[in-house]
Amino acid sequence: MLVKKEQYNIAIAGATGAVGRKMLEILAERGFPVGNLKVLASAKSVGQSLEFNNASIDVEELTEESFEGVDIALFSAGAGVSRQFAPAAVKSGCIVIDNSSAFRMHEGIPLVVPEVNSSSICDDPGIIANPNCSTIQMVVALKPIHDKYQIKRIVVSTYQSVSGSGQKAITELEVQSKNLLEGQEAKAEVYPHQIAFNCLPHIDVFMDNGYTKEEMKMVDETRKILGDASIRVSPTAVRVPVFYSHSESLNVETENPIKAQDVKELLSGMNGIQVVDDPESNEYPLAVDCTDRDEVFVGRIRQDISCENAINFWVVSDNLRKGAALNAVQIAEYLIQRANA
Repeated sequence: MLVKKEQYNIAIAGATGAVGRKMLEILAERGFPVGNLKVLASAKSVGQSLEFNNASIDVEELTEESFEGVDIALFSAGAGVSRQFAPAAVKSGCIVIDNSSAFRMHEGIPLVVPEVNSSSICDDPGIIANPNCSTIQMVVALKPIHDKYQIKRIVVSTYQSVSGSGQKAITELEVQSKNLLEGQEAKAEVYPHQIAFNCLPHIDVFMDNGYTKEEMKMVDETRKILGDASIRVSPTAVRVPVFYSHSESLNVETENPIKAQDVKELLSGMNGIQVVDDPESNEYPLAVDCTDRDEVFVGRIRQDISCENAINFWVVSDNLRKGAALNAVQIAEYLIQRANA
């Protein structure tokens, strides 16, 4: 159990990656009460240093002994690393907030979006799982709707930026775009096909049912976070040639009668949501406007003309911030607020 303290010792596992660096940035931005800070990565990263609050911190090798004296460990180093080192971190006495898929669907491990289900965190959680980026922004928008109207079915199509695949994918989009504009070949290495000026209906591996692993994460995680296994979810996940921020088109059918204007008013008053919805002025959420922002942006809220109790809307959020690093930091903030209450 986290106890009341002035400052907390923090470790970031996978600190040199895109999400790890964003975690450092957000901890500093939000004035998180950091005491001692450890930045951890693989042996090949030792010798590097990272900036935090205008100080340079040397990268240490991630080992099972890295977590002695640590209160909270933020993991963003992949599922395999989390499975190997998170149990050792918990054994050392710290709480792990894990950004990988390793523990999300484990029974007894909370899968948390603070605006939605922070109450699912017990007093001594051990490991807390951070959901998939595309799920996080979706459930922030869905939670108020589910509470008031009881969601029956969700049809979601995602338009996910390449930063969700890491720095190599960002570089691949840059290089391919430049090469194609100069009349050269676009070589694909990160993705199975060219991503520049293209859309790939393929994120993660394909499952036996024809859906991808990314799509099935959205099904399973949405049900767990909202605490309702009866919700039907039909997803299609698409990678698009955008650098940052994921966009999603949602069709939501509810048990109770639902009106678009009522939903617009409902979401406008919710923490963590910014409604941008004025089509006559060409105002709606855009990936370029939502990058480096903390909120989940919602717009194009309109009645489904094909179904009695259903609406359509558009959701955009920065996948590296709210979709990963910020959500993890918000969980940590919740833990310390509860400890200091």
